[in-house]
Amino acid sequence: MQSTVSKAWPILSSRASMSQTDSTAAALVVSEVCKSFQRPEETTHTLKERVLHPRRRAVSRRFDALHDISFSVRKGEFFGIVGRNGSGKSTLLKCMAGIYATSGGHIWVDGRLSTFIELGVGFNPDLAAYDNVVLNGIMLGLSPRQARARYREVIEFAELEEFENLKLKNYSSGMHVRLAFSVAIQVDADILLIDEVLAVGDASFQQKCFDVFNRMRDEGQTIVFVTHDMSAVNRFCHRALLLERGRAVMLGEPDKVADRYLTINFTHAAEHASQGEDNTTEGTPAASDVPRFGNSKATIAEVWLENDHGNRVTSVAREEVASVRALIEFHDDVQNPIAELSVENDEHVPIVVASSLERTEHTGHFRRGDRAVFLFNFGNLLAPGRYFPRVTLAHRGSGLAVIDRYQRDFSFVSINARNTGGVIDIPVHTDNWVLDSE
Repeated sequence: MQSTVSKAWPILSSRASMSQTDSTAAALVVSEVCKSFQRPEETTHTLKERVLHPRRRAVSRRFDALHDISFSVRKGEFFGIVGRNGSGKSTLLKCMAGIYATSGGHIWVDGRLSTFIELGVGFNPDLAAYDNVVLNGIMLGLSPRQARARYREVIEFAELEEFENLKLKNYSSGMHVRLAFSVAIQVDADILLIDEVLAVGDASFQQKCFDVFNRMRDEGQTIVFVTHDMSAVNRFCHRALLLERGRAVMLGEPDKVADRYLTINFTHAAEHASQGEDNTTEGTPAASDVPRFGNSKATIAEVWLENDHGNRVTSVAREEVASVRALIEFHDDVQNPIAELSVENDEHVPIVVASSLERTEHTGHFRRGDRAVFLFNFGNLLAPGRYFPRVTLAHRGSGLAVIDRYQRDFSFVSINARNTGGVIDIPVHTDNWVLDSE
């Protein structure tokens, strides 16, 4: 699909790295785009069914996949589209590529499009690499002469020189995808539409893919990128669009869009968990299976998480203040109880450990029938993932006696779009490189 932008379109704010000149030129404009499908409720699969029930009428229901989506992409911009499964990301990308006709609205494109939606579509498994590379390159818009001239570069990038005479049906799935990716990047396009294929193959080939897209971005090519990988959104994108149930929820800075995406994702998971769906991790015992310990002088009735506004939450964002609170009901008199917190990850490894003894040994005298709330506050530097607070209540007798222990009955999620790979994400400040004079 190739046309010319026919009217001006408002451009939203972007990172400071985008220049004022770039902000006036749109490579792609999506205006109030809608897409609907007819979803059959009863389908005739065989000729026998059609013969036996000739008067059966096909019943279908309309499904609206996209609702009034509008945005624009600047020339030279790396633009991300994110959302949960079923949010309409791939449908929108296929509408932009011209694979789907829109049900409403308009799409303007200024330049030549290349799509990275399904790598290897059109490959013939009974042909060797050379024939497939040439045929696929022609289908992607290269001339036959260009496709033949670029074959050697394609096969070397894919690292398949020793397998180039082998028919594709004897390729592994990884080899197949690597060859397809290598063909796709040879197309001379102004705008690239990418659907979850930013990195393929093993670690070394993935880095080659990252290098290619970094080079394309530096050269000013316009890239629209659909993904679930928030770290890739933060790493590559200038702006991002968040979709939810076919509607545009947020358009703006990639880190803010990534945080909103993670919040929606985990809020949705928490809602399903509250409706009784099985949300336990493999190897993690259910709440009813975890034994309680102690002498029963008091009970930890409930543990929950609050944000810095005092609201109960099931997730906390990076660097926000998290408050783990424990409601304690006393069944006997207890002098100076001790509260301890251990926050474990899903592999049962303690990540955060704290005790009330670090502040004072004199927490007070509590009588039978008293109720008290003990709290632990900490700035969230946890890596993205699910965490399980374990609260232990004890007191001093002839040693340290456990009163009650509350573990893995409650969990929360740390939301952090910047995944460094560590168990915690400590802010690190680096100095400039200094030349060693020795």
